[in-house]
Amino acid sequence: MTELEDKVREAVGKLIDPETGLSFAEMNLVAAVKEQEPGVVEVDFVPSSPFCPIAFKLAVDVKKAATTVAGVKKVFVHCRGHMMEQQINEMVNKEQQ
Repeated sequence: MTELEDKVREAVGKLIDPETGLSFAEMNLVAAVKEQEPGVVEVDFVPSSPFCPIAFKLAVDVKKAATTVAGVKKVFVHCRGHMMEQQINEMVNKEQQ
């Protein structure tokens, strides 16, 4: 894992799930962080339920948190295991495609 991947995982891991009050790290919601090229990061996360009503908000929060890390130029977020993952992924990554 690169230093940037570690920093992004740490930043995203600090996010708090509003329904449980636990951090993403505590709930193991961050499935993967991968630096595709220098400064371009892909974050995969899995909501706590395939029907999570706030999965889109969580995806946006993940993107914002990752973007705050020094050295990150672009972030792609992928929601996994949600009934609307395709729509969530399209919307949250829309401006970067």
